[in-house]
Amino acid sequence: MEKTNIEEYLKKNGKLTYANKGVSMMPLLKQGRDLFTIEKKTNQRCKKNDVVLYKRGEDYVLHRIIEVRPQDYVILGDNCIRKEYGTTDKDILGVMTSFKHNGKDYSVQDWQYRLYTFIISHTISVRILIKKMKSRVKNIKILKNIKKLLRNY
Repeated sequence: MEKTNIEEYLKKNGKLTYANKGVSMMPLLKQGRDLFTIEKKTNQRCKKNDVVLYKRGEDYVLHRIIEVRPQDYVILGDNCIRKEYGTTDKDILGVMTSFKHNGKDYSVQDWQYRLYTFIISHTISVRILIKKMKSRVKNIKILKNIKKLLRNY
């Protein structure tokens, strides 16, 4: 059987349902549990809060658009702290239209998803700050343990 890549499959079928990989879209999508459905991108521009599948180098990435700019998009995974700049329409393969979370099917039009999107999009700065603080605390604990080990050495 011939192997087809994601771009070819979307071009041919217009729609793709795929298993989530990674942690960047948690808590919405969890690896090994959830699925998402992408529909091939049309000629229309994407909108703020659309979750898009795009190509970054050789990788396929699923993240949320947090800002639409005239020349590109600013993109961020729901569980990420680094905004991505410079993603253009030609990089975007498709837009998420539905997903399966904890075994239940949802459309991006469902009120639960729209509420989640509202909360996620209005707490970006706070979430990034909290994640950075947690990372620093973790690094301080690691440094203290290293110092303790070196003293005992």
